[in-house]
Amino acid sequence: MSIVLVVNAGSSSVKFETFAVGEDGEPRRSIKGQVDGIGTRPRLRASGSEGAVLVDRSYAVAEMPNAEAALAAAGAWMRADHDIHPAAVGHRVVHGGPDYDRPVLVDDEVIARLERYVPLAPLHQPHNLAPIRSIRARFPELPQVACFDTAFHRGHSAVADHFAIAERFYQEGVRRYGFHGLSYEYIADRLRTVAPEAAAGKVIVAHLGSGASMCALAAGRSIESTMSFTPLDGLPMGTRPGQIDPGVLLYLMGEKGMDAAALAHLLYHESGLKGLSGISNDMRELQASSDPRALFAVDHFVYRAGLSAGMLASALGGLDAFVFTAGIGENSAFIRARIAERLQWLGVGIDPGANAAHALRISSPDSRVAALVVPTDEELMIVRHTLAVLAEYDLRLEHDPEKWKPVSGKDHAPGRS
Repeated sequence: MSIVLVVNAGSSSVKFETFAVGEDGEPRRSIKGQVDGIGTRPRLRASGSEGAVLVDRSYAVAEMPNAEAALAAAGAWMRADHDIHPAAVGHRVVHGGPDYDRPVLVDDEVIARLERYVPLAPLHQPHNLAPIRSIRARFPELPQVACFDTAFHRGHSAVADHFAIAERFYQEGVRRYGFHGLSYEYIADRLRTVAPEAAAGKVIVAHLGSGASMCALAAGRSIESTMSFTPLDGLPMGTRPGQIDPGVLLYLMGEKGMDAAALAHLLYHESGLKGLSGISNDMRELQASSDPRALFAVDHFVYRAGLSAGMLASALGGLDAFVFTAGIGENSAFIRARIAERLQWLGVGIDPGANAAHALRISSPDSRVAALVVPTDEELMIVRHTLAVLAEYDLRLEHDPEKWKPVSGKDHAPGRS
């Protein structure tokens, strides 16, 4: 039995999962964990496949100042307590730019190319790449696969991909990429099982979480997305504004003296639900609040979601199903109901009881458009891609603790595995 490790690293947390791969080649989730509070109150938590708590451990800030140290601590725990020595690692990488339209085996050239896209996803890309570099330095022979959030959207038409600016910029990579592709790819695949009639038709998927976007699927293929050049576009999010007139940015630069760094901080950290409400970027807190600013932020989120759905329905030329997924989409019956109200003109009707029960199908019997709640699983998509890439390169999964020991001198720092 070989183990594949899946890593999804952010600025203050590292999520990780391990999948056992048997002789049949099917991955089975064995451990799900994360390290959060990196740099402030580091905490390692993990559970087994049945939900039993395996570890809940706090660390001093000095032991875990960054994502590399966090992943190393998680690796040390997995090796010491569970004798886990991954035979391969799959990573979520937000931006693949114009170079990568599919997952890729990591080498130094790939890392160098992906570094170029840090300015396009500064909230994500540096943290996605940090564990890749760290693992490559300490386990140079361990296969790593980069799986891109942009790849699923690379089949968009040129009309959909272009901005209305000079063509030379498109050739340089300034284009509408789209994100959350691993989530949408999983949903497209999952629909074939849970709602095959929808999977073959025209579907809008709403990935609603701290990061939020929507995607138009035609027979399981992405044809349009609300996000574009960076993960800033489209729907308002936890701390990002979504669609904004570029003239606003020119105004802030010219009249308020804001430079690129100040604008980046505003757009990535102080906008969206947090900016509108002045209270929180967490939809749960906003829903529970009676503060008018919180109510306004929720109203704005719902309103923009409705507008975006209309745009995507136009791109599809109709609508057969609307799918809610991700943290808000899967768990907030209130937000689902509010958005569905704005989609009645498209033929969406909600069954209140099914919605409250978080059923798979929440549409009413007379609804012309199916409304579904389908939990996403980006990690499963990553492990599938990782196994496919290894097979493409004829690389066998090897469970060899001796082979995957850290290189000399790389495994002795405090808090590192």
